[in-house]
Formats: sequence, structure tokens, C-alpha cells
Amino acid sequence: MSAAFAAVARFAVRFRWFILIGWLIATFTALSFLPSLGSVAQDDTTSFLSTGQPSVHAARLAAPFGAFTRSIAVVVARTNGQLTTADTTTIAALRARLSAATGVDQVRDLGRSGDGRAEQLAVFARPKQNTSDLVKDLRTRIAQAGLPAGVQAHLAGRAATQVDSKSQGSSARTVENFSSVVVVLLMLIFRSMLAPLMALMPAILAVTIAGPLAAEATHAGLTVSSLAQTMMIVLVIGAGTDYGLFLMFRTREELRDGSPPEQAVVKALARVGESIAFSAGTVIAALLSLLAAAFSFYSDLAIPLAIGVAVMLLAGFTLLPALLAIFGLATFWPSDPARATSRAGLWGRVSARIARHPAATLAIGLAVFVPLAIAATGYTASGAGVTADAPPGSDSAAGNSLLATYFPKSATNPLTFVVRLPAPAWEQVPQLVTATERLSASPLFTGVIGPLNPGGVPLTARTYADLHARLGPARALPLAPPPGGAVPPAQYEAYRATANYVSGDGRTVAFAVRLSAGDAGSTAAMHSVPNVRTETTAVAQAIGAVDWGVSGQAPALYDVDRIAASDLYRVIPIAVVIIGLLLGLVMRSLVAPLYLIASVVLSYFAALGLAVLAFIKIGGADGLTFFLPFLMFVFLLALGEDYNILVMTRIREEAHRLPLREAVNRALSATGTTVTSAGLVLAGTFAVFGLLGSRGPNGAATAAIGLGLAIGVLLDTFLVRTLLVPSIVVMLGRWNWWPSRTGRASAFPAGTAVAEGSDPQPSGTPADRAGRH
Repeated sequence: MSAAFAAVARFAVRFRWFILIGWLIATFTALSFLPSLGSVAQDDTTSFLSTGQPSVHAARLAAPFGAFTRSIAVVVARTNGQLTTADTTTIAALRARLSAATGVDQVRDLGRSGDGRAEQLAVFARPKQNTSDLVKDLRTRIAQAGLPAGVQAHLAGRAATQVDSKSQGSSARTVENFSSVVVVLLMLIFRSMLAPLMALMPAILAVTIAGPLAAEATHAGLTVSSLAQTMMIVLVIGAGTDYGLFLMFRTREELRDGSPPEQAVVKALARVGESIAFSAGTVIAALLSLLAAAFSFYSDLAIPLAIGVAVMLLAGFTLLPALLAIFGLATFWPSDPARATSRAGLWGRVSARIARHPAATLAIGLAVFVPLAIAATGYTASGAGVTADAPPGSDSAAGNSLLATYFPKSATNPLTFVVRLPAPAWEQVPQLVTATERLSASPLFTGVIGPLNPGGVPLTARTYADLHARLGPARALPLAPPPGGAVPPAQYEAYRATANYVSGDGRTVAFAVRLSAGDAGSTAAMHSVPNVRTETTAVAQAIGAVDWGVSGQAPALYDVDRIAASDLYRVIPIAVVIIGLLLGLVMRSLVAPLYLIASVVLSYFAALGLAVLAFIKIGGADGLTFFLPFLMFVFLLALGEDYNILVMTRIREEAHRLPLREAVNRALSATGTTVTSAGLVLAGTFAVFGLLGSRGPNGAATAAIGLGLAIGVLLDTFLVRTLLVPSIVVMLGRWNWWPSRTGRASAFPAGTAVAEGSDPQPSGTPADRAGRH
């Protein structure tokens, strides 16, 4: 197989300028003619739930009133008094203008404030409509509406606030931030000015091309979450830099061994090409295993991220060798690898100790990792958290202020209890009274708004029935009351507002309820959902409803948490089997994959346990975001095996000509710096992702994801891959590669069986030894 990678390297070296120009043209084409990934990304996690979930069923029942979690509030207010008759006409025209926006299902008038100074509209988006694009379009239409002097209109609520918070950190800025951190780390690693840029350039071009390619795939039905957009940047830059380090460190090693630059690139790719290919293969396999997830939020991560890694692999095999051939020795300036002398260094000393005391090394490692893994049992899922405040001076900040001033009950993120009655509501007014009273009396709820108290003015059962008989369906009423004063204006406004809680046919009725447990996005609210569903079921049965459900953020998050937990048991075995098969192929062994995967699993639980200790036990958080365990397993399993493959293939390479203990010593001396450097870069990208995201919407969840993954990578890099795995290799001896030829006793050089506690002596000439280090 090394001959194939050598041929690829010779091609890249020979046509280096054409390859560089080709990648630049491909990048320009993707940016110019394909959509951006951010333009198609979905912001709402709950929109990925399948149709069989209770919260989705409830949302369908609530369709006549719009999906409350997909609504955008619009507040129109007069700053110098009550809204006038002319203002009412203006609001009606604005409502029609907003209804014509792309992706809008309907625009509802939620009524006027008690003091008559503000009107609230609700814009309901169609499923899978990109929120950022819709918010931008709505604001453009408001700006073009020509509102009269003294009248202002602003978007408000969770969706508008999230869009404004996200706009502070665009995709391009995210790439810039990650790239800056990676460059600094690589400069410390290489002590060179050009090498960091060389390692990073293929990753930046790859993520720039992969994003539009994944966005184009949405035309075939693929749904992409906003998390996929950010994770693609993190994964491609992090993993791509890893592959760059694999090749550049080996190229520098070949230069030290006396090879000219172009030949060094060919030799290096021939040696590490298999490691890079199988490393990327394990990541792609782990990602594609997500397709088996029932929760489409997970399964829809698979294709975009796999596209990103595949493009990065292509860049690693073509663009990076071409760049190394173009710049040659200047890559590592001001150092000169051709004149450098090899030193044993830290990893040389560490590897010697591991080779002498493998059992003690393994025992110490297990003593550290097992207690941390046990701490993972303290994991509990959290809610979405309270949405971050709108950026000062933003449109949503102004809108939220108006909403809190004139419509304070609208700012409480309520749930929607919706029932389907056997007859129209105006024929079953006693049932409405019963439902309102029972919901109000329940300790689970702190407030109930429904058809009998829709606009702050309560309606008695008799008044509601009388107004329906006199005025007809509330949905057909104009904004202004009819002339003559037959109906008091306050009663008219209240009855007109009942259209937000009673469907056109009268048979579907909604109640907005606020939870005693707190905001619907909180962990306590999410955990209260089973009791809420039991209570509302009893109410629905008491009034003879034929169908019912509870819609809103908390029920959706509860369903998300349940299905996400079940997907762990569905996807993880598939990922383990697929990656195990790939490891078996690259290791030519049936034994090595067993302990390599076991080491990653142990590392995963230890990292999750450390995150539990850091964020819950010490930090005081009420839980960790539901998809942290899932993402940690997928990324640590896939990326951890990258380092496994690099270390193990080098051990196998050295074992063909050296005693096993000495082979481990040599391999770890040569790859220890590579693995720890790559781990630092990858952990740095995850940490920056967490720190930057902590200042945006749901910052606590984003911080936990980024820092949790960074912790896992560091544990895996500095302890598992470079200490525990080599100690197991030494203890197993030739059985590491059974049943391949390397695993036969006759395949090992004389002196393989080095006595426990002895110091293996290097073989070969001094120059030969220096080259291998």
C-alpha cells in the first residue's frame, strides 16, 4: 500500500503548481456559485423530532394557532399616546406585508395592550424555514413599510434574540478565530513562521469548499442544523491540522535523515499515507454511523461532516504535499531539518520507562481513569437554558423591551395545552370553564390564558356565548369595533383575541400555561413534563376531549432528551463495529482493535466523568446539554483512533527490524511529539469553540460541549495514546498482530524477549538511529 501513496505523492510533487491553482479555483467557485451552509442551517433543535413524538403530535393539534416555538413576535407601539384609527389601518397593511414574506405560514394579530398604546403580531414560520433569513426579510419589510411618525415596530422574542446574538459571530469570523488559535499553537510547536500556515491552509480551503457542498446537498432533502455548521469548522480545521502534522513531522524526519526535499515528501507520504487514510476513514465511518440515529438532529450531522472530512483528506493527499514541494526547506525556516541533530527528548525518556515497566504504567493509568469513569454516572441532562440577552442596541433588544412593557405575559415562554372537542367551543362553554378552573388550581401552573381571559379582560361563560351570537366567529372580526357602540370596546377587543385560542371551526381550543417549575427552557421545566402530561390528560378527559396534547419548548426538549439517550445505545455499537473492522485492516490484527477501542471507551467515560465533576459538582450546573455525551463519544472514538493508528503503525514498522520493547521505545520517541502536538491543536479548537460560544445563545451548553471535548482530547492524547496503549503493546508482545505474519514468533528480530526491567539497547548505526527519531 505504501507504493500507492508514494505514487500519489510523486503526482502531487510533479504537478504541484497545477494542484495549488486548482484548489484556489475550486474555492472561488464554491464561494461564488454555491449557497453558504449558514443560509440553510436550522436553528431549532426540536424541529428535528420525528412525527411520532408526543410534542410533535401536540404541535400538529395546535396548527390552527401556529407552532409557538416557531413564532416571531412583532410589537408595534406609539411612543406619544394611544394608537389611532389611522395607526390601525397601518398595522393591517404591515400585517399583509409581513404575510407575503418567503417562509411565512401566517401572521396573527394577538391583540392590543391594555393601555391601547401597542399591538402585538405573531409571525409563524413554515417548517424548516431558516430563521436568520426570515428575520432579515421581516426587518426589511418593516423598514420599507413607511410607518407614521411616533410609531415604531420591532421584532421580539427568543428567535429574534438568537439571530442577533449569532450575527455577532459569523461563520467567517469563526474560521478566523479558530485559525488564529491554531497558528499560535503551531508556531510554538514548529518554532517556524511558515510551517503553521502550510499546515493550516489545506484545512481552511477544505472547510471553505465543504460548507457550500453540504449546503447544496440540502436541495436533495438533507436538513442541516446550526450545530453542523460550527462543528464542521471545528472538525475540519482540527482534524485537518492533525493530518498535516502527521505528514510534516514525518517529512522533517526524512529531511534529517538526508533526503532532498521532494524525495522527503514522497517518502513521508509513503510512510504515513496509510495512517492518514485510515484515520480519516475512521472519522467518516463514525460520522456515517450517525445515519442509524432515530433523532434526525444526529443523523443529519453525518453527511455534512463526512463531506468536510472527505474534502480535507483529498487536500491532505494533494494540496499539502504540493505546498511542501513548493517551499521545500523554507517550510521549517529558521530551523534547518537537514542539519538538525536528533535528541531523545521527553518522549524518548518516557518511552524507555514504559518499555521497562509496562504493568506499573498500566496500573497507574487505570487507577486514574476508572474513578473518573465512575463519576460519569452522575450525568444528568439539562434543558436548553434561558436564552441570552439581546445585544445592546439591537432590534430585538428594543422589541423585547416593548414586549415586556406592554405584553408582560407574552414574555414568559408558555406551554400550549390544546384540546380537540366533539362540538364547537361556543356550544360547550361549561367545559371551557371547567378546563380553565382545573388548570388554574393545579400547582404545576402559575398562570393560564385561554378563550375566557384572552386579552387581560376576563369573559364570563355567558358573555362569551352572547358575544359569539351577536358578532359571529372571532376570526372574521375587523381590528376596529363596529360603529354605534353596541359592544363595549374592551369586550370587543377581548372577544376578538379569543381567535388566538379557538380554531375557526370552534372544536380546537388552546390554553397558554406558565410552569411553576420556571422558564420552559429550564432543566426543571423539562423534568416536570411527565407530571404536566398526566395533569393535562386528566383535564382533557374531564371535559370530554377527543384528542389533546401539550406543545412548547419543555415538552419538545423532554422528547429530545429521551430519543437522544436511546440513540446512544443504537449508534455506539454500530460505530464500534465499523471502526473495529477498519482498525483490524490497518493493524492486520484481530487482537489490537479490541484493546484500542476499549481504551477509547475508557477515555470517553473518564472525560465525561471529568466534565460532570467540573460543570455539575464544582460548577453547580443543573445538568449538561443532552447531546454532549453523544458528541463526545463520536468525536473521541473517531479522533482518538487517529492517534492510535499513527502510534500503532509506527510500532509495527519498527517491530519488523527491532525487538518489540525497543520498537515501542523508538516509535513513541518519534510519534510522541506528533500526537501531543496534534492533540493540543485539536483540544485548542474545541476549547475556543466552547469559549466563543459561551457568549452566545445557550452559552452554558456550548461551553460544556467545547470544553468537554477539549478535556477528552487532552486525556486521550497525553495519557491513553502515549502511555496506556504502549504499555499494553509491550505486555502482549507478538500477540498484538495475531494472526498476521508480524504476529508470528519467527517474524520478530532476535532479542524481542527483553527481560522485565532491562533497558533496551538501540541497534543500527548512530546515523540510522538519528533518522528514525
